[in-house]
Amino acid sequence: MEIPEQGIGFWVVFLVNKEKEAMKNSMKFTGVLSAIVAAGMLAASAPVAAADRFVTIGTGGVTGVYYAAGGAICRLVNKDRKTHGIRCSVESTGGSVYNINTIRAGELDLGVAQSDWQYHAWNGTSTFKDAGKMTDLRSVFSLHPEPFTVLARKEANIKSFADFKGKRFNIGNPGSGTQASMMELLDAMGWKKSDFSLAAELKADEHGAALCDNKIDGFFYGVGHPSANIQDPTTTCGAKLVPMTGPAIDKLVAANPSFAKVSIPGGLYAGNPDPTPTYGVLATFVSSAKVSPDLVYQVVKAVFENFEDFKKLHPALAHLTPKDMIKNGLSAPLHDGAVKYYKEKGWM
Repeated sequence: MEIPEQGIGFWVVFLVNKEKEAMKNSMKFTGVLSAIVAAGMLAASAPVAAADRFVTIGTGGVTGVYYAAGGAICRLVNKDRKTHGIRCSVESTGGSVYNINTIRAGELDLGVAQSDWQYHAWNGTSTFKDAGKMTDLRSVFSLHPEPFTVLARKEANIKSFADFKGKRFNIGNPGSGTQASMMELLDAMGWKKSDFSLAAELKADEHGAALCDNKIDGFFYGVGHPSANIQDPTTTCGAKLVPMTGPAIDKLVAANPSFAKVSIPGGLYAGNPDPTPTYGVLATFVSSAKVSPDLVYQVVKAVFENFEDFKKLHPALAHLTPKDMIKNGLSAPLHDGAVKYYKEKGWM
């Protein structure tokens, strides 16, 4: 083999230096690799921060008191999120019946529902007859009174509910407690939906505008007062509150323990100076026995530890008292998480 002109000594030194450089680079790589592995092991052994827990409250239309009440509850829960790790959100829904069915299906944690539909869900009656008794339904607390409120277009000259026969009337959207209660009223009166020339199924945030736009002559709505849903059409187009009295109402109230005769105060709405007699229910806050007691405990605690602030978040909540909220309008058993807090406070 021919030796290059630099000589064999040159190439021996050259190869030795290359070997040293390769070993040096290999050691660097090994060191970097070791550091990466060590860092990974350190990260794996480090404590992991607890993830937020999420709770969703089903309410009603965005202009109704249910949505406002759910928002008030979530606002107080989220205020102390760093302490308990619960993130609360509100979902606008079809209302009482929808909320109960969705809680039953495990797709909502808590929801607002009329006391009569809490009663029917617990007993497996009326709308819930086919689904059967909801044994997992749990009460958390009750909220504001909800008079069934009927509003009529001024020009329709309606004096009583019977005057709506043959008129265009909104019975409430499917899945709402309002529509379910409306159907109970029609049954008690011996009426059917066909007794109206139009039985509209508009949502609560649509019926006021429809009334003022002469698309309907009246609507039925279970709601806490004062309500923007009633204030807007009374102010905008002079809509009138209609008294709800008579044998059919007497029959309903006598047969249903969650109903009571009530009155909407006079002067609460423009152009309606006199008290309006009607009947109604309570809004209630419900959950499922499958929902964590600690989660319900923290929600209840957030409300009652900030109770004065809670009552200020909507006029319909202004006159609530804890004594009434833990018993009135509640058919299903109280949730274990709620019971824990109420016992701590000496209320039970």
